[in-house]
Amino acid sequence: MHKTLKFERDDQDETHVLLRVTGDVTIHSSTRLREQLKPLFTTKMQEVRVGLNHVDFMDSSGIATLVEGLQWSRLTGGRFVLSGLSDNVKDVFSLAKLDTVFDIEGGDTAA
Repeated sequence: MHKTLKFERDDQDETHVLLRVTGDVTIHSSTRLREQLKPLFTTKMQEVRVGLNHVDFMDSSGIATLVEGLQWSRLTGGRFVLSGLSDNVKDVFSLAKLDTVFDIEGGDTAA
């Protein structure tokens, strides 16, 4: 059984935000992640950080949603950082060769 997806937004300041994600990101929940992410990408936002410390499972739709986030960050000129990936999620990124495309860090605190 998949864990329900939950979000906690932590605005570090006007230009840096951390979105902590808890639960499993699946085809059934990835639209909720997209709804949380999209409004964060504005021209004034310098960094959007997604803390994935409490995500044990992510399917291809979750990966696709994060790829969208990366595209949005490039359009607005901001930095998009993924942090705290579990071993399972790291493996998915590695197998898809996305670990070299995304900015991935160990913790979940904003810079």
